[in-house]
Amino acid sequence: MTKKTKETDVNRLSTNPKNNDPRRNLPSASILLEEPSIKEIIAKYSHILVMDAIHDTLKWFRENLKQGDESPKISAIVEKVHFFLNHNQFERIRAVVNATGVILHTNLGRAVLPQRAVDALSQLNHCCNLQIDLETGQRGKRHYMTEYLLCKITGAEAALIVNNNAAATFLILSALCKGKEVIISRGQLIEIGGSFRLPDCIHQSGAIMVEVGTTNKTHLRDYEQALTENTGIILRVNPSNYRIVGFTEDVPIADLVSLKKKKPVIIVDDQGCGALISLEKYGLPKEPTVQESISAGADLVCFSGDKMISGPQAGIIIGKKELIMKIRKHPFTRMLRVCKLTDMALEQTLRLFLEPEKLVETNPTIRMLTIPAEELKKKAANLKKKLDREKLHLKLEVKEGESTTGGGSYPATVIKSYVLTIQSSKFNSDRLCYLLRQNEPPIISRIKNDEVILDMRTLIDGDEEAIFHALVKIGK
Repeated sequence: MTKKTKETDVNRLSTNPKNNDPRRNLPSASILLEEPSIKEIIAKYSHILVMDAIHDTLKWFRENLKQGDESPKISAIVEKVHFFLNHNQFERIRAVVNATGVILHTNLGRAVLPQRAVDALSQLNHCCNLQIDLETGQRGKRHYMTEYLLCKITGAEAALIVNNNAAATFLILSALCKGKEVIISRGQLIEIGGSFRLPDCIHQSGAIMVEVGTTNKTHLRDYEQALTENTGIILRVNPSNYRIVGFTEDVPIADLVSLKKKKPVIIVDDQGCGALISLEKYGLPKEPTVQESISAGADLVCFSGDKMISGPQAGIIIGKKELIMKIRKHPFTRMLRVCKLTDMALEQTLRLFLEPEKLVETNPTIRMLTIPAEELKKKAANLKKKLDREKLHLKLEVKEGESTTGGGSYPATVIKSYVLTIQSSKFNSDRLCYLLRQNEPPIISRIKNDEVILDMRTLIDGDEEAIFHALVKIGK
């Protein structure tokens, strides 16, 4: 049966006085599956996904057609199938343009992976030597090279990788402090994204939490007075997603290490963002580095892989070999271990830190943090100039702006940037943001003073071209 014949049949049924309910004349899914255009999208998206879209379409018509309405043509039904299929597929994970100015945007996957890591991942359409010793042919050590690089870069004796830093903290407490006391400052009992609270983590690990000090001030004597025969760990947590300012005091990790002379307690430094280099020379505030904690004598340091390192999501534990071995033997280690994708991406990202003088060019997060504001001003001006030639119904301005690190790093720190602001004579700012998100690739912006803001600091190569084409389409 041809497409024309089917449409004629549907229309003929709709004129039958006994069949004036258009819902009775909707074609079946099997008839729609014979449509050439439907067969084309089946080849692209699969039979299962297209069938879901067909069912959504038929349901939509049954709910929206009324008695006496004209029965829809097959072409209109097929168009609605396309709509539902595209709508359902739109939520798939794919690349977006981050024009928010938030460098480590949790909702956008945090750190942008270095090209070196991306290139390495492209090789994994083959098997890999994840856990085989190529010399002997026997079972090898998992994550060997990544752990070796971590030790080389930080000066630690040993390293272990799990799936995120919350897991790293939980694993340390479970393996080394179950049934024992963990001493922590009240000012460091943090909550991070997803309502994850450190006290809950401590409780679930089986450790006994002992709070010392106050919200704004904790002294060395507070820790010393809390030491008992049942103390297992002193846990210091870097407030990497907030700052308490004013009348404050905390205890440096080196001073906590001095307490080991009074009692053989384990000193753990939860660094959070995991800075492997200092960025003070680029005008950013002092952030304690992982190497400084190891040099100060911390027994264990844990931190994230997808923040200041600019790698994949991972939790990294480094420190004394004896303690790492105890943690490695704990049953939770197997449950929390990472896959070959994470291992390879993290290894390749860490290799960049072997040449720290090149990190501004090779590491996306460090590059975004350190781009001079004048370079961003030039980028915004060039984009505006190019768009102005198109005579769009848009008001465009280059303005000074402020970027943030995000992702629990450098809290309360703003970085001077330049932005392109947009106003439309046809759409309000909310609608304009929506249209940018509906672009391919989606463009994620923000709104301030009823203007759509596109921050140049978080754009990567190719993003300006995507923004240009999107605004041309919207502003015509």
